[in-house]
Amino acid sequence: MDADDMGSDLAEVLVTAEQIAARLREMAAEVDRDYAGRDLLLVGVLKGAVMVMADFARELHGSAPMDWMAVSSYGSGTKSSGVVRILKDLEADVTGRDVLIVEDIIDSGLTLSWLVANLRSRGAASVEVLTLLRKPTAAKVDVDVRYVGFDIPNAFVVGYGLDFGERYRNLPFVGTLSPHVYAS
Repeated sequence: MDADDMGSDLAEVLVTAEQIAARLREMAAEVDRDYAGRDLLLVGVLKGAVMVMADFARELHGSAPMDWMAVSSYGSGTKSSGVVRILKDLEADVTGRDVLIVEDIIDSGLTLSWLVANLRSRGAASVEVLTLLRKPTAAKVDVDVRYVGFDIPNAFVVGYGLDFGERYRNLPFVGTLSPHVYAS
């Protein structure tokens, strides 16, 4: 699926496939350098981080096992309250390991803040965060994010793992939807 396939559903491309690939390559080089000789575990947050995790992990020069978590935050309507429920937990033991949480996007930071604290409480040696996208103006809590691909405006975005009603995840870029798609 590409921009032409979206027709009038696409308002704007914010980050191209080429920009994503280049930035993931740069972040992988940083992670390779920062974690050289250490026992790094990549933890992806389902479902959105699948594309980021796959492409990022392929850019690493060292071996880094990966595991997945699925979490759900509760709130009113589309707003997260930060009250989190684990839907799929890790299979790996994080005790004594360096953990890198791989995210697609950080909005309010409420769920991510909870996740960082949860993994630290399990005895991880360190817990850091890598995200492809961050919306600085949407933050409700301060979360230390070590690796950021792109800061973007506080707009509803799709593509590269991000969805609207489970649609558009497979776009190779990140873009905004035209209002007629979500207005109804």
